[in-house]
Amino acid sequence: MTTSDVIAIRVPTPFAVGDVLVYLVKGDALTLIDAGPNTKEAVRALQEQLAAVNVKMSDIEQVVLTHHHADHAGLLDVFSDEIEVIGHPFNEPYISRDQAFMDWQKCFFQKLLPELGVPFDTGKSEKLIRSAYAFSCTRSLTKTVREGMSIDGLEGWSVLEMPGHAESHIVLFHEKSGRMLGGDLLLANSSSNPILEAPKAGDIRSKPLVDYQRSLGRLSELDPTIVFPGHGETITSVQALIEKRFDKQRNRTEDVRRMLDEKPMTAFQVCQQLFPAVYEKELFLTMSETAGHLDVLAAEEAITSYWEGNTAYFRTMKR
Repeated sequence: MTTSDVIAIRVPTPFAVGDVLVYLVKGDALTLIDAGPNTKEAVRALQEQLAAVNVKMSDIEQVVLTHHHADHAGLLDVFSDEIEVIGHPFNEPYISRDQAFMDWQKCFFQKLLPELGVPFDTGKSEKLIRSAYAFSCTRSLTKTVREGMSIDGLEGWSVLEMPGHAESHIVLFHEKSGRMLGGDLLLANSSSNPILEAPKAGDIRSKPLVDYQRSLGRLSELDPTIVFPGHGETITSVQALIEKRFDKQRNRTEDVRRMLDEKPMTAFQVCQQLFPAVYEKELFLTMSETAGHLDVLAAEEAITSYWEGNTAYFRTMKR
């Protein structure tokens, strides 16, 4: 679905999630919401669909990022240096590939993953980080936005910070019409993975599933009439889908609690039981979700942890 001033463009990706949706917004400035991955197929699809509405790549005046993941930001590299690139400041180290931050990520995950019980070597952490950037860009933001700000050329749209899937995640909400450009906050065809990230400062990581559930709760309160998502179908039954996502998360969190009722386990051991068919192929995504459910249980004071050597074990609290 599109509206007269919001045009959906479907761009192929090399990822399991399938096509990404970027949006051409015809306001006072010709704006693209997200860009797609850095592949030849994505460039061709974007050019062809823009041409179908009489727009050239060079006509785009600004790109607004909902978040930094490669399937949303990679094609920034094909735009001219004059274009405005706008997003939350947390995008910057990822899209510019800041070397100090890249090194810090590697060190952080080389420490974190063994703590979570992942059988691990240095090469594996480097491969995981490289894979996250395989189809990304090397650009910088020209403007940063935070909660409650507006963007020049997008009258009526407000920036809302909605972390969880990524700490950099924002949405654009047009309160008057009830429309939302939602990125990966809520997807009709799949769950949004809350992704583990290295902290931007200090050594305490964020809790992405806790953050994501808070963002979903806020989305429920905002109650948009329509969400234009980053993948899948346009969403009009917003409340029903939010409740469906909460139900799935609650059920999975309860599965983890029951596992830990039986015996103490590492996060990796929990992951193996939660995702037996895919944890090897999708190690980082499945470990991110597993850590998220452990974070939720810890926030509810339902579990505690203890250390054996450099590895954390989790167990339920005594009742």
